[in-house]
Amino acid sequence: MTLPVPFRTAVLGEVAHGFFGRQGGGSAGIHAGLNVGLGSADDETVVRANRDAAVAAVAPGACLLTPYQIHSATCVTVDAPFAERPQADALVTDRAGLAIGVVTADCAPVLLADAAAGVVGAAHAGWKGALAGVTDAAVAAMVARGAQAERIVAAVGPCIARTSYEVDDAFRRRFEEAEAANERFFVDARAGHHRFDLEGYVVHRLAAAGVTRVAALGLDTYADEARFFSYRRATHRGAPSYGRQIAIIAPAG
Repeated sequence: MTLPVPFRTAVLGEVAHGFFGRQGGGSAGIHAGLNVGLGSADDETVVRANRDAAVAAVAPGACLLTPYQIHSATCVTVDAPFAERPQADALVTDRAGLAIGVVTADCAPVLLADAAAGVVGAAHAGWKGALAGVTDAAVAAMVARGAQAERIVAAVGPCIARTSYEVDDAFRRRFEEAEAANERFFVDARAGHHRFDLEGYVVHRLAAAGVTRVAALGLDTYADEARFFSYRRATHRGAPSYGRQIAIIAPAG
């Protein structure tokens, strides 16, 4: 197995964190690389080894916890390892020895931290969860655990970019009905279709929730096959399965 190397961002400072792509790992075939998707058709033993390698690269010795993602706005605060993954799309913790993460394959992974309070969060923001307020829920859960919104910093990791994300009129209407100003996250494409800026929308929602420092990596999962898995790319090709990448963060030990 090749050891994975995460993408890090200065906005999260010294907080242990990393956004991973598909480099490293031991998966082969259409899942080649660091596939961490327990729901993929990959060998589960290899997937779990990939997950172990990822957390070791960020927080050696920590117990990695990820939710069973359902494209919701549900956030769960965790104090100890769980036997069964909760159905949620964000986790928050302040407990040393735990690392929390989310898996993605075009959706936006979001890592958050209030280093002074020792509270961290991880959110999976697909369009449904982002519109429903998953990042708002993560910020609120962090505040409930002692963080201050104005101290929270966040980073948005690799996700599908606007140039790769074509949607229809009905999709756009959902966002404009929620807030008219959301029209700025769309540009016209072919007739009846538009291109949606998921990353920009997630950054907007974080700022609206009171997060004053947000970094976006600007990495397109769909366009960069060498570095990232992509659900939409796999779907367009009629692939029978697809890999997932992971984003991980851990409070100070």
